[in-house]
Amino acid sequence: MKLYHNLSQISFLKKSYSFKFLFVAFIGIHIPLIGILFFVLFSSHDISSVSILIFALIMTLLATLVTLLVLKQLIKPISLASKSLDDYRNNRKLSVLPTEYTDEAGLLMCNIQESIYESESFINEKQDLIYMLSHDLKNFAGNPQGLARLILSENPSESVKHLAELICESTNLQFRYIENFIKLLKEQDQVVKINPEAKTINFPSIVPFINEQVEQRLLDKNITLDLNLETSEADLRIDEGLLVQVLVNLISNAIKFSYFDSEVKVRIYKDDAKLAIVVADKGVGFDKNQIEELFKKFTKMSRLGTANELSTGIGLYLCKKIIERHKGTLSAASEGKNKGAEFKIEFEL
Repeated sequence: MKLYHNLSQISFLKKSYSFKFLFVAFIGIHIPLIGILFFVLFSSHDISSVSILIFALIMTLLATLVTLLVLKQLIKPISLASKSLDDYRNNRKLSVLPTEYTDEAGLLMCNIQESIYESESFINEKQDLIYMLSHDLKNFAGNPQGLARLILSENPSESVKHLAELICESTNLQFRYIENFIKLLKEQDQVVKINPEAKTINFPSIVPFINEQVEQRLLDKNITLDLNLETSEADLRIDEGLLVQVLVNLISNAIKFSYFDSEVKVRIYKDDAKLAIVVADKGVGFDKNQIEELFKKFTKMSRLGTANELSTGIGLYLCKKIIERHKGTLSAASEGKNKGAEFKIEFEL
């Protein structure tokens, strides 16, 4: 940056980055000519044409080398701007770029600096708002749970007691979902310079949590859940709670688009150096050309389930984002309408 700064102090080079390059190139081109003139004019001996040729070649090579080294220093502002942008995109690292220069490179650094800080400010404001909404959602879920527990404390009839217990169970699931959502946001806040450490996920221990959250949906449509564990554990770079949330979302999605009295299959197994999780149903399915649309936010494919269940249009989008953020892949496949669907998660082991 020192060379760039010094050249920026020259009045006719101050406002043009290209002029700085042309100025350095102009000097570099004329160094051999100036050297030959001095060699010829101030040499005390007769000079042969071969000597002049050799001297000209040496001066040309030296001038080319020096010019290239100087030009390499002159592109430092571009390299610095590129590195700052790359650091922010990959690691959320904020860099301080000089903003006092008025040429094209200076404006580039200034614009990148402003864009980075505007983006950071927007992200922080958005996350603050989401945290606040999440906190309020906990309060909203807590109110009916408090009332349900108050009802339970009054020794109600069995039917009322059962309904109050269902309310408590439903609000507990909401609390868990909100906590996992906040956990995902906190992970996004962290500056991760390396891949997160792998954690051992014990699949038999998470099955009860999955069953608990999808049990009522299965009962409502008399659907059987066939959960086949071909491996008991794996080291994955994802939090157990987030993995449970993704699986619950995929299974719930399969239930939503399955017909009554059908079956949803979940298979967890190792395939070479990968862990695979497959959620398959025999429901409405989709056309192959609709696969990309499935994972879009607020997708046009948002539709009612087979029992007129509502859809937010962001469930699969969030699942894919969570899996990809933790170094995995989520794909979808179907043989066509009314031929079922299959969603597959894969993690490198």
